[in-house]
Amino acid sequence: MPLFGNSFSPKKTPPRKWASLSNLHMLDRSTREIELGLEYGTPTMNLAGQNLKFENGQWVSESGSFLGDRRELQRLRKRNQQLEEENNLLRLKVDILLDMLSETTAESHLMEKELEELKQHSRRKK
Repeated sequence: MPLFGNSFSPKKTPPRKWASLSNLHMLDRSTREIELGLEYGTPTMNLAGQNLKFENGQWVSESGSFLGDRRELQRLRKRNQQLEEENNLLRLKVDILLDMLSETTAESHLMEKELEELKQHSRRKK
């Protein structure tokens, strides 16, 4: 007989009768959509005064074409490409600077080590 007894003895749970008591799973698709409101329609949003809707995997303007101002779109694409090129150049510069920093740090540690060895060598001679 254990000193404190067996305090953990969970009771068995009774088996479930049905996963769901609702009869909505028995209805056909159209009735379910009406009952549950599953007809959402296409997603829409308003962006900078332009109403857009999502169709076939792309955002399309409700008033026709999304390319309202082609010159503005061209300017934004050109600016985006310039910024990407500048970003790539800056990343390259950072990589080069990190390489230079690690090289000078390694050289500095070597020089400090040599200096310590020379100091110890000169102390031995005295």
